[in-house]
Order: sequence, then C-alpha cells, then structure tokens
Amino acid sequence: MAALWPTGASLPAACNATFSCNVFSAHFTLAICTTSAGNADRNPVYLLELTVMYAPSASCSLVYRPQLTLSIQDKRMSRTRESALELRVGKKFRLGRKIGSGSFGDFYMGTNMTSGEEVGIKLEPSKSKHPQLLYESKIYKILNGGLGVPNLKWFGIEGEYNVMVIDLLGPSLEDLFNYCGRRFQLKTVLMIADQLLCRLEYCHSKNFIHRDVKPDNFLIGLGKRAQIVYVIDFGLAKKYRDPKTHQHIPYRENKNLTGTARYASINTHVGIEQSRRDDLEALGYVLMYFIRGSLPWQGIKANTKKQKYEKIMEKKMNTPIEVLCKGYPAEFRAYFEYCRALRFDDKPDYAYLKRLFKELFFRKGFQFDAMFDWTVLNLRSGRRERGTGAEGERGTRASPHQEGAPRDRITGSCVCSRRGKGG
Repeated sequence: MAALWPTGASLPAACNATFSCNVFSAHFTLAICTTSAGNADRNPVYLLELTVMYAPSASCSLVYRPQLTLSIQDKRMSRTRESALELRVGKKFRLGRKIGSGSFGDFYMGTNMTSGEEVGIKLEPSKSKHPQLLYESKIYKILNGGLGVPNLKWFGIEGEYNVMVIDLLGPSLEDLFNYCGRRFQLKTVLMIADQLLCRLEYCHSKNFIHRDVKPDNFLIGLGKRAQIVYVIDFGLAKKYRDPKTHQHIPYRENKNLTGTARYASINTHVGIEQSRRDDLEALGYVLMYFIRGSLPWQGIKANTKKQKYEKIMEKKMNTPIEVLCKGYPAEFRAYFEYCRALRFDDKPDYAYLKRLFKELFFRKGFQFDAMFDWTVLNLRSGRRERGTGAEGERGTRASPHQEGAPRDRITGSCVCSRRGKGG
C-alpha cells in the first residue's frame, strides 16, 4: 500500500480516501468512503478504476485525467446506500451503471441531465490499439434518420477516453432467443426477416456494408418502439462504393475473416472481399439459427482460432443448402440460392427477397401484428402473475422486465463490442 495523496494536501473532514498502488497503464483502484459521526452503518464505499489528480475544494471534488467529474456531495445516505457519486460526460450526460464490456470498451446507462432522457454511453480508451469509436460515430451520422438505426446524441473526447452517446435500446435478438427457449416460431422469424432485410437495404443504400451480421447486433426498441428491430455496431462496417460515382470497390482475395465465423458467408471464409451479397448470406444463417435452434457448425473445437475457423468453413461448405433447410419452407432454400448466385458487385433485389418471405407469411395465415414470441411470453407471464390459487402461487418464467431475464434496457453501444469470431 502506498499513499498517492499529494504532499501537503489534506482531505476535507467529511471524506476519507484510501488508495491502493495497483498500477496498470497509469490507472489506479480508488476506494472512497464517506464518514459521518454516528452513521458508520450508512457509509458507502466506492471502488473506481481511474488515473487520479486531486484538487482540494470545499465540495470534495475529485477530477481525474479522463475529465469525468466525480462529485461526492454532502448529503445523507439512505439505508439502501444510494450513491451520491456523479460522473458526467459531455457536460450534459450523467454516467450511470456499467451494463457491459467488450474488447473495444465499456458500456453504461446514462441520463441527459437536461431532459431526463435515458441514453446509452460507450467509453473507449483513446489509446486503444485499434480505436473505432470515432469511425463508428461517423457512420451513425451518415445513417441518421433511418428507421431502426439508433440516433447519435453526442461524440467527443473526455481526457483519455473517446465517448459516444446514442439511444438506449432494449434486449438483443440473441437475448430474446435465449428467453424464448432458443427457438423462434416461423411467424417471428418471418417478421424479423422483413425488418432485417430493410435495415441492410438501408445501410447498403448509404454505401456501407455491415460485415458483422449476427443476433447480438440487432436490438429491439423500448416503449412505443418495442416492435422495431434496430441495427447496431458499425465498427466493422466498410464503404463498398463511392457515394458520388457509385464506383464499387475492387474484387480482392486473401482477406482475413472479418465478422463472426458462425454467420460469415462462404466467400468471406475463403478470403474474398466482402460486398452486399455477404451481408445477405450472413442474414440467411441468422434466420436458420433462429428457426432451427442452432447451426450444424456450432460447437466445433480446435486448438487455435485459425484451426477453428477452418473447421467451421469446411463444415459450412460441406453442408448443402437443402440439408441446412431440410424440414423448413422452401423459401429459405430459395433465399440462399439467390444470395450465393450473386456476383461480387451485383445489387441485390431486396424487394424479391422480402416478397419471398411475405408471401410465405400470408400463405400461412399470419398477421403483421408485432406479436413476436417474446411478446406472447410476456402476456402469458403477466396473466399468470395476476392469477390466484395454486397456479398463481407457482413460480413463473421471468419476463424481460423481471430479474434474471434479458435486460430490458440495453444500450446499442453496450452490445456493439460483444464481437466474437468463434463458432
């Protein structure tokens, strides 16, 4: 233990701080506890990882290098030990609890202190080996206004961190897939397919391919927008054509796999430069994952990632479309046959693909009523909770608004780095 407090500096009477010298990349673990006579049981302890600079003041403010202001206010702490600690970014957003982390940064809930609106905040160390947040924020600006695309609220640099603030969204399709027992009914898959095709068509119309189409990167909205599926995570997105001339990028080979191996197209596996067709083929694997419950190349083991990717590619290439889609409507097979027949710079016929699934949808007698599988589960769960007697006393499955279920408030930026290339 080493004291890191500046020589001659004194702590205000209402605050006591201890520092551990667990130093890594100029970051410290800071433990802060408040003290007040006769209320020792109410004294909370805050643990923060930060690089500290101290400037004594009457309000006991700690300002550290990322320039997020930590204010410990002189107020009574409730028995629930509600924190009086505030971290602010961009002068108008209050940083809330951490809700996730990934290889590219950490994710927090936040609040617009002017309007009270809840937002999602992503922090990325500006000294990251491969910083991506600035690039991603620029793509959000380009896509701004599109249905199912989160709004960029603010981007800036706070000390040693890049910060992006966007709309707060609900759970991902992967979360909801788990909640529904890891299988979606045909109706839900077809309603999802229609929206995801629209999202990809919009991204492509703005001259970008996503390159990481997977369930984690599609989130539902909150409240009145709960029926809308949003696309997130543009950290791997790439401009595939010139915005003015529409000149397509050149065909290339020997490219490394970009994206997630489980859903990557065969062309991506063999090292061919990605284009619009690859986003669509990846979407096809996502849809089959939802309706089948799994894909044939899941769970493959290997000693290295490279070997694992090779085994996934081999299994994928050796699984005929008719085998992958066996037992499911012929439209899924037709979808894959169309996508795999596209040439590198072909513009996909999005209307044809949407019509393919819509005609199947109406032929099955379904209605576009936004009653997804998770919506139905929520309604059933709500009815059981309101019931009485033996059935009402039995434990019911948690809804997405209950503890243990998918988080009902997950920021798009939260999930945007849950990027994995495994199977």
